[in-house]
Amino acid sequence: MTQRKAWLIWLAASALALYAVMWIGFAQQWHWVAAMDTAALAPLHGFGEGHPGWVTFWDVLCTVLGPAAFRLAALVVIVVALVRRNVRTALFLVVSVELSGLLTEAAKAAAGRPRPSGALAYAWGSAFPSGHALGVMVGVLAFLTLLMPITRLQSRIWLIVVGAIVVLAIGAGRVVLNVHHPSDVLAGWCLGYVWFVVCLLLVPPIAAVMEADETPAAPGSSH
Repeated sequence: MTQRKAWLIWLAASALALYAVMWIGFAQQWHWVAAMDTAALAPLHGFGEGHPGWVTFWDVLCTVLGPAAFRLAALVVIVVALVRRNVRTALFLVVSVELSGLLTEAAKAAAGRPRPSGALAYAWGSAFPSGHALGVMVGVLAFLTLLMPITRLQSRIWLIVVGAIVVLAIGAGRVVLNVHHPSDVLAGWCLGYVWFVVCLLLVPPIAAVMEADETPAAPGSSH
């Protein structure tokens, strides 16, 4: 096992453990979990009620940069990858990004946690884990995996920064809108990372979509 793979597995195991802690914490009504959730939701609800424009901003942001947007973008890239005969990249995106929605629904059904009572925007389904946090985490990491090998070093840093901002902003937005407890968002990030690592290890993309096919057009040549 390479050091990189071992590091990925260790981080995924840690994320899975934190996910379990969040789940057990709300199910058993641990005081510190309840206090964390209440401390964030109460003031944000009060502020949001008096500032409808603030609520609209976060609602639009969470829609534009939500999991559905990443799945749509992934669908486009999947088509491009298949046209270029890069089946492994297409498979990676199907399993990681597109199927993350099924993982979200299964996890929500297993936990069955009600949403906060003071929701400032419409959100269907149960609360735990946050589907936005999970889906965006997977989407950002999957696209970074494809883009990093074909991007210059300086641009890679910016990609990572932008990706981190998107993940954090969408997670924060779900709490701002009072449609998720902070523990839901933390759990979504954790389970999303675990799912990404599983997909990366089982069906790793062997080439970036915008690169040429791996198979040379003729003997002794390459694209």
